[in-house]
Amino acid sequence: MWSWLKQLVGPKAEPKRARENGRYKADDKSTADVNEAWVGGEAPTPKKETKAVAKKVKQRKGANGQPIG
Repeated sequence: MWSWLKQLVGPKAEPKRARENGRYKADDKSTADVNEAWVGGEAPTPKKETKAVAKKVKQRKGANGQPIG
């Protein structure tokens, strides 16, 4: 991204976990509209998981046509 555009738009802030005395702070379930566990009050949206594609492995065959190993 061009530097002048970064200055115009501004840096995107990464969500950070809230801490209390060096430990992560838990969410208070009694307040439904605010998430105390994250700085700013909103948890990040979870990213979609990508499935790993299994690679097919060719078996080597010996002189008699049987798989090796």
